[in-house]
Amino acid sequence: QVQLVESGGDSVPTGGSLRLSCVASGYIITNICMKWFRQGPGKGREAVATMRLGGTKIYADSVRGGFTIYKDNAKNTLYLQMNNLKPEDTGMYFCAADKEPYANCVDLDFWGQGTQVTVST
Repeated sequence: QVQLVESGGDSVPTGGSLRLSCVASGYIITNICMKWFRQGPGKGREAVATMRLGGTKIYADSVRGGFTIYKDNAKNTLYLQMNNLKPEDTGMYFCAADKEPYANCVDLDFWGQGTQVTVST
C-alpha cells in the first residue's frame, strides 16, 4: 500500500523559513514525478512546485525564487524548502505523486494528507 506522509508545517513569522517533507512508503520514488500543492483559506488548490524526471523543476510564479523542490532518493523523500515566507503562503500543503515511473505527473494517483503552514504578519 502506497502512502505519502507530509510533515514540517508550522506557524512562522513573515520572512521565516520552513522545510516540508513528504515521505513515501510502499514504492520507490526514484523515477516518479511528484508535485507540491497548497490550498489557502478560501482559495482553490494551487500547484506550487513540480519535480519531473531528470531533475527538471517547475515552480508557480508566486513562489519562484523563494521555494525549492528537491528529492532524496536514498530516503525516498520529497522536500520543499520555503524561504522568505509571506502571509499569502499560508495554507495546507500536500504532496502528490504518479503511480507509474516516467509518467511526468499526468495522473497524480497518490496524495498525502497535508501539513499546515501559517505565516503571520
